[in-house]
Amino acid sequence: MSEKFDYKSALKNIPHKPGVYQYWDSEQELIYIGKAKDLRNRVGSYFNQDIHINAKTRVLVSKIRAITFTIVDTEVDAWLLENSMIKKHQPRYNVLLKDDKTYPWIIIKNENYPRIFWTRRIIKDGSKYLGPYASVSMMHNILDLIRETYPLRTCNLQLTRENIDKGKFKVCLEYQLGNCKGPCQNFQSENDYDNSIEEIKDILNGKIGAVLRRLKNEMEAAAMEMNFELAHRLKRKFELLENYQSKSTVVNSSITDVEVFSIASEEKLAFVNFLKVMNGTIIQTQTIELKKRLDESDEELLTLAISEFRSRYNSDSKEIIVPFDIDLEDHPNIKFTVPKLGEKRKLLDLSQKNVQFFKKEKIDQYEKLNPEVRTERLLTQMMKDLRMNQLPRHIECFDNSNFQGKYPVSAIVVFKDGKPSKKDYRHFNVKTVEGPNDFATMEEAVHRRYRRMLDEGTELPQLIVIDGGKGQLSSAMHSLKLLGIDKKVTVIGIAKRLEELYYPNDQYPLYLDKKSETLKVIQHLRDEAHRFGITFHRKKRDKGTLVTELELIEGIGKTTAEKLLKYFKSVKKIREANEEMLLEVVNLKQAKAILAYFNTGAEVEQS
Repeated sequence: MSEKFDYKSALKNIPHKPGVYQYWDSEQELIYIGKAKDLRNRVGSYFNQDIHINAKTRVLVSKIRAITFTIVDTEVDAWLLENSMIKKHQPRYNVLLKDDKTYPWIIIKNENYPRIFWTRRIIKDGSKYLGPYASVSMMHNILDLIRETYPLRTCNLQLTRENIDKGKFKVCLEYQLGNCKGPCQNFQSENDYDNSIEEIKDILNGKIGAVLRRLKNEMEAAAMEMNFELAHRLKRKFELLENYQSKSTVVNSSITDVEVFSIASEEKLAFVNFLKVMNGTIIQTQTIELKKRLDESDEELLTLAISEFRSRYNSDSKEIIVPFDIDLEDHPNIKFTVPKLGEKRKLLDLSQKNVQFFKKEKIDQYEKLNPEVRTERLLTQMMKDLRMNQLPRHIECFDNSNFQGKYPVSAIVVFKDGKPSKKDYRHFNVKTVEGPNDFATMEEAVHRRYRRMLDEGTELPQLIVIDGGKGQLSSAMHSLKLLGIDKKVTVIGIAKRLEELYYPNDQYPLYLDKKSETLKVIQHLRDEAHRFGITFHRKKRDKGTLVTELELIEGIGKTTAEKLLKYFKSVKKIREANEEMLLEVVNLKQAKAILAYFNTGAEVEQS
């Protein structure tokens, strides 16, 4: 094959018809399969430089050396063919469908007097499989109901007509216990047994109402014929099924045969939940995981998953409930519904709850084993939420504190890879601000912090968070502009009242979902900055108060008071010190003044 692929020549041979296309590389390996309403237009779009495509798709296109295609009648046919071909060939650039586990099925065995039991293995022997059941306990509850309502054989004897007529078998303990009617000795006719199997199929397919109606008619007929024993048995069966129906019906029974799909996606993974509803009862449910290969859209992933589920379960429901419009041409046998209200909306909500729960569970499991994956996911989500162009690996948050205009301080906390880096925390004693001026305090702190980082050649953070509203944010931006770095970092302010996020020069705040991980990290930053700042502020305030009280002693000024506190650590130890100990810090005259002051009983605030 030639080094450079002549796609224009290839396109001339591709018709404007629905179908499936296949891309091959230089090793003649099938690398991608796709569907199209118009084959030529779809294939041509991959080579159109004017259309934005992501980096992964560009890599795929660079490897294409041959194109083959299959024409079909409709787009829906292309959709189904694409799925079957992907499953068969599993090309490296196609979405990888992955089950979370092997779900159990209920099997009705293909044999005379069929047995019913559960299995995880599907064998193509003509048996009927119903399921799968995502809840094993739910499956066992159904089997328990069947065994209690319909006595069936559990043995694996070859119950052919010839063997039974020859009397080869004897009834076992299950017959004595009433769990089996003894078909092995002709105590139960094959017709009666098959009727039970048909009713069980209806139950498993959600058609309990039809079974109940038949039982009610038989019960009334038995009562009319004075066969009260039979009527009692039928009534018992009726009550069991009626009770089961009341517990299993989740929506209006008028919803007779629909499928429900919902999707939840991440950067590299997506999860699709499937519900099969018959007569208001969910009879099948499953969630699958899809591994993205080319940054596929949710619509592409959902259509692929729908095709997979319908193929897997041989489903022929004419209505499919989805969370958004699917771009597939009308098909006489399929109707896509995006419900806004009512019972169908409740079903979609239920499916979405299931897929979100499944996604969280899967991601949590994976991230426990790979903590670095959680960090990357969190930082990527923060970058998207905060409209940044780089990952916020290094974040700094500023908070100011003062007490009645005195002892102003500013604190800065640092998060790296989404976690506190306490060794990098810093606080500032405000030097240039007089009185309670929060804006000027913020301006000084931000300027001093990044002036020093620039002087030392330290790498700047990607994100700066200012605890406060527009005023504090404007003050911080003034300093950053003076330093010439206002365009190099993302800066946001967080207002306490409604957790509003403000951007410079944007009058409208950004509101993040209260459950957002991004908002939780920002709140953690804000709270940590507040805690760190308050702790430092209290120490400074307490020290300032004590220094002021010590200055009441004759001959003790502010500098001497600070020396005393630094040496003795507390006023209590100064009070308890003798003259010799005091002389380690002050002169004899000052020592005598301190001793005289405390001996008079004067009180000084203690630390």
